[in-house]
Parts: sequence; structure tokens; C-alpha cells
Amino acid sequence: MRTTLIRLFALLLGLSAWAPALRAQELPGADSTDLHPAATTKKALTINEMRQRRGLTDTHNLFVPKGQWIFGGTAAYSTHTNKGYQFLVIEGINSKGYTFKVSPMIAYAFRNNMALGGRFIYSRSLLKLDEASINFGDEDSNINLNAEDYYALKHSYQVAAIWRQYIPLGRSKRFALFNEMSLAGGGTEARFANGSPVKGTYETGYTLSLGISPGIIAFATNNMAVEVNVGVMGITFNHTEQVHNQVTVGNRNTSMMNFKVNIFSIGLGMAFYL
Repeated sequence: MRTTLIRLFALLLGLSAWAPALRAQELPGADSTDLHPAATTKKALTINEMRQRRGLTDTHNLFVPKGQWIFGGTAAYSTHTNKGYQFLVIEGINSKGYTFKVSPMIAYAFRNNMALGGRFIYSRSLLKLDEASINFGDEDSNINLNAEDYYALKHSYQVAAIWRQYIPLGRSKRFALFNEMSLAGGGTEARFANGSPVKGTYETGYTLSLGISPGIIAFATNNMAVEVNVGVMGITFNHTEQVHNQVTVGNRNTSMMNFKVNIFSIGLGMAFYL
């Protein structure tokens, strides 16, 4: 009798251990991974899925909707006049001049937060230097260099294809970052003259450049925005030809790769989103 009770108790223990597995097999849609959660493996994310996690390409953060036209540009103008001015070792500066630059832009948003367009850039500068002198050394060993009747007029023009991507700051509809990439090409023309009798140089050339200019944009109204951008990287090639006194001919080729912030390329402008 005792042996029979022991066998019956062992049989009941065995049935209780196998009962969960038997019930799982009876449930529809149940498989072995439900019984062993540790055996499940996570699916690896694709590159596009990882980019969406950063939110940079999230279409829900809509700032510039598809189909909008963008019109805008930047402009700058400055003048200077010096009378007997001294700067470090340069003394007796008598000069005047100006610098003018304008850059209209048009673009079309072919998808949300992304636009393609073009930009035209024109700049003109003038310098008239009546006289100036550079002094080095002391009273005993003095080196004095003089410049008189110097004239320089230069203007340049460029046409650029641009691509823009807007990066909203969270869910803000007023502020956003943007990155502008441009491929530009154009020409330059300059005239230099100095001395008496006058000796002059005429200069022409062309330039090719690829640049990246990130910036920030703030909407003042529903359709008008203020933009600030700065050039941080660029590749430029310049070719220049010159004729001196209509006799001597020379040329120059220069190339530059820039990976730093250029404070002279900071631009402040307005844009209209229609």
C-alpha cells in the first residue's frame, strides 16, 4: 500500500510539470518562443530606421511644406573715409572707398523641409588711396615705404545652384536650423592704377566653388523670415589673367580648401515663403 501511494504521488508531480507545455500546445498560435522568452532575438535596425530615430528626417516635424516657393536674398553696403589716419605702422592714410554686395535667391520645396533653387551673387568694391606710408625701425634704422595715387576697382558675379535642408528645433514652427550647399561659377573684372605718369593693370578671371553654409531661420510672420548663415567649408578655384600697361601679360591660378568658420562670409537676409 505504501509503495502504491509513492508511485501515485510521483505521477501527479510529473503531470503538474508537463501541464503548462500541454496547455501551450492546445492554444492557437502558440509557439516555442512563447515558452522561452530568452530565446527571442531583436531585429537589427536598418540605416534609414536609425536616421529616423534621430528625427532629422522625420516628416512629422514639418517646417517648410512641399510646394512652397522661397524668395529672398542678402545685401551689404559699407563706405570708409580716412584723413591722416594711422594704423599700427601705417601712417598718414588718406583714402576713401566702398564695398557693395547683393545676393538674390529663389528656391522651390520639392519635398517637406527640403528645397532646390538658384542664387545670383554680385559684388563691387572701390578704393582710392591718395597717400600712405609704412615706417619700420627706429630713428637710426628707419625704413619708409610710400604709396600715392593708387586706384582699384573690382567687381565680380556668380551664379550658384543651391540645395537646402531645414532641421526644425523640436516642434517649433518659428525657429529652425538649415544647411545650404551651393555649387557656383562666375567671373571677375578689375582695374588698378597708380603713380604719375599713370601705370595701369587690367585683370579678368573666373572662379568655381563648392561651399556649405549652415544657418538659423526665424519666422517674423507667417510668410516672412529672417535668416543668418555663415560659410564653414568650401573648395574654390580661381584663374586670373592680367595685362599691365597694355604690354605685359601674366596669369595666375589659385585653389583653396577651407574647413573653418569664415567670419567674412556671415550673411544676414530676409526670405518670403509663398
